[in-house]
This record gives sequence, C-alpha cells and structure tokens, in this order.
Amino acid sequence: MTQSLQLGLSVAIVAVTGGTPRVVTVRSGFTVPDNHRRGDEPLPHRDALPGAPFEPDRFRTLQDGVRAVAEGLSGLTLRYVEQLYTFGDRYRDPHELFGGPRSVVVGYLALVRDGPLGGDGSAEWRDLYDHFPWEDWRDQRPPLLDGVIAPALGGWIASAPDEETRLRRAERAQMAFGLDGADWDMERVLERFELLYEAGLVVESFRDRDLAARIDPSVSAGGPMPRALGRPMARDGRRILATALERLRGKLRYRPIVFELLPPTFTLHQLQLVVEALSGERVHKQNFRRLMITGGFVEPTGQYESQTGGRPAELYRFRRQAIHERTSAGAIPSADG
Repeated sequence: MTQSLQLGLSVAIVAVTGGTPRVVTVRSGFTVPDNHRRGDEPLPHRDALPGAPFEPDRFRTLQDGVRAVAEGLSGLTLRYVEQLYTFGDRYRDPHELFGGPRSVVVGYLALVRDGPLGGDGSAEWRDLYDHFPWEDWRDQRPPLLDGVIAPALGGWIASAPDEETRLRRAERAQMAFGLDGADWDMERVLERFELLYEAGLVVESFRDRDLAARIDPSVSAGGPMPRALGRPMARDGRRILATALERLRGKLRYRPIVFELLPPTFTLHQLQLVVEALSGERVHKQNFRRLMITGGFVEPTGQYESQTGGRPAELYRFRRQAIHERTSAGAIPSADG
C-alpha cells in the first residue's frame, strides 16, 4: 500500500526585545488517540512553531505560503525570510504513527521587528533561550553545562557498547559542548541539540520512544523521562529552531541581517545588544563600534536619543550600500578584543 505524503511549512519567527531574543510559538493540538492511551493521560501539549500544510492551489510559491501562514497566525509583517532545510524523518509528525500521512515540512527563518502579536490570538512570544539555555554565554558559562549536561553525557559515553563507539561519543560531546578544555563554537547549535536527543537527554527523545512503543510492543520506551533540558517543543520544532539559530549565528559573520531586527534608526548600544542576543556571547564594545562605523555598515543621522540618567545617545541608520560594497563583514570581535 502506498503511503500518502503531506507537505507542510514551518517557520521560526525571530525578534529581539532589548537584549532578549524571542521566537513566536503556538500550541500543539496533538493528543494520543483513545485506543492508544494509557489510562487518561494524553501527552502534554507543547509549544510549536507556526506552520500549516502547503496549499498548492492557493499559493504560487512556498514562500508565499509561509508568509500567509506566519502573518495570519502572528499578525506580524515578515521582513527577512529564508528557507532553512527540508525535514522529513519518519514519524516526525506523531500522527503518522497512528495512520496519518508521512509528513515532510520545509522549514523557514523569518526576522521581524519587535511588536505585539495579533493574528488569531493563538501565538505568543517565548524567550528563545528558554528552549536552549546552554546556548546563552553572555554572562558566564551556563551552569547547566557542568552541573547537568556534562555528567549526563558522561553516563551516555560510558554506556557505549564498545570502545570505538565510546571514543566517538566522547569526541562528539567534547567538540559540541566545549568540554575538557575544548573551545565553544557558537555555530554548533543543531549538533548540540541532536546529540542531546540521541543521548536520550531531552524530553522529545523520551516522547518519541514512548509514542513508538505504544504502536509496536517490541520497541522499548527506554528509561524514565529525563529532566527538562530547556523548554520542549512539539514534533521536531526544537530541531528546526536550532537550525534557524545556527543559520543566524553563521550569518552574523558575513551578512548584516541583524539590521532587519532593528528600527530605522537606532543607537550603537541597541545594535550591540541585538548581536549579543543572537550570538549568545558578549562583544568588545569599542572594537564592535569601530567595526560598524569604519566598516561602513552604519552612518550617523545627526539626531540623538535622550536617555534618562545619562547623556543623549547618537542615532544611526544602516547603510544599504554596505551589502554591495562588502561580501564579508568579518568576524564579530570577541569580548577579549
């Protein structure tokens, strides 16, 4: 029997409020069918990224569909939209386990300026780092890394069935999470999440095994549900969101997309907060400002913003010509200079 296929769209809508990176979420409506429930306990609803099946008769392009779906749910006008990846793992949508179609979803990243949500009222803002608390290094190395993640990964490494697998797991964990003196690479966002999933350390891993075990008794549900490492999401929402954050961080180094998140005029402090919010790292203030000004990314407006308790801050605007003048913005200067 040929299995039906459903093409869907999913979008990570990102904004920055002050120093907080935020993402639009909606509520997942999936519950386990009655004949597969254990008692009365449906799986809890989870945050989900805005999305919907693609309607080929309605939309000429996938991006037209993404804009209509996202703007309808959020009430926001999408500024920058970029296709990320096609996600099609079997059972990524739990409905497939219970006879639904095979789900393939095209993931997108969208950037918006901060603003109140409208739409149908189902959307809300979430702190992006609520989903990935180990990714925020702005104040310090996250205590979660050494207090929870490193020991848990150590147990997973030790449980390897053979020495070759153990060494491979240890190397992956060291490189992904900057363990044992290795450098932290801010761009390995997806690799870190997928490693936690494979090690059974996130709720989604337990949830997916549990659902599979309800259908196939030969499938082991595994051990108890792990401690919630970050806020879970429905389906593979955190995988898509991790892909979006990784893409954003990579582009910070060579394309000035951060200006899509700012108002037409802004202070250099506001610009720095946005860069730090997305990178999860502090930048060196003087070096950063020098790079923005001498690199030709911004120009002064001649206007100033009054700030309570301090002298007025000069307002700048983005120089659109910078996109054509440079193919690379260079690396963001670190807090060390």
